[in-house]
Amino acid sequence: MHTEHHHWWSPHLNRGMELKVYGHWGKPFIVFPCSRGRYFDFEGLGMVAEIAPFINAGRIKLYAVDSVDAESWYHTGIPPAERNARHEAYDAYIVQEVVPFIRGHCATPGERPMATGCSMGAYHAVNFFLKHPDACEGTIALSGLYRLDRPEFGLGPEDLPAVYFNSPLSYLPGLNDPWFLDWYRRSRIIVCVGQGAWEEEAIEDTRALDRIFREKATPAWVDFWGPEVNHDWPWWYRQMNHFLGTLYGPP
Repeated sequence: MHTEHHHWWSPHLNRGMELKVYGHWGKPFIVFPCSRGRYFDFEGLGMVAEIAPFINAGRIKLYAVDSVDAESWYHTGIPPAERNARHEAYDAYIVQEVVPFIRGHCATPGERPMATGCSMGAYHAVNFFLKHPDACEGTIALSGLYRLDRPEFGLGPEDLPAVYFNSPLSYLPGLNDPWFLDWYRRSRIIVCVGQGAWEEEAIEDTRALDRIFREKATPAWVDFWGPEVNHDWPWWYRQMNHFLGTLYGPP
């Protein structure tokens, strides 16, 4: 498998950021890591090996990025508005630095990469797509939480105004701009969750997201797997292979 490691100083984040490329050709995917994760986690936790046939066959090409979760949503020592501002800087890094890098690397100027991730990575994938559908073709989001006013993030309803526009289940119901809705309806949206251990909150959020997409007449493949399907990597391997095979054919 062809791989490349890239590092540059991000002017938006004012720090060095790394990413790794897997594959030589195919649909580009931005891979967001799990909570407080790093660019090498998708490989280190086994997903790259599990979907290697799609990569080696030139169906897909991965761009695995770093997170700054420890400086934003998990940095409970600073006010919610500052955490939101740090995430906005990360969002600018992805859309203004990573996406142009992908387009140049693939030699496809108008390319809209897909976004994917598991758990916290699924949140990032969905939120990034919803905010930038002209730069992102869609998602494969597995077992995500899609609202920020949760104890996991040390945020409650009183903090929601400061983080509102990065909490999809908060801002999406009131989003009626035809520009966004038109892009959504022309995109590929896949959101999946199991119904086994450690998936309770993700089930709740995925059901809410499904309801909102239906209300907005936005086609989305929202898939609920069975009660044996846990919030864990072995199931995410199976889900990712299933959705990649459906979208791009067998490797």
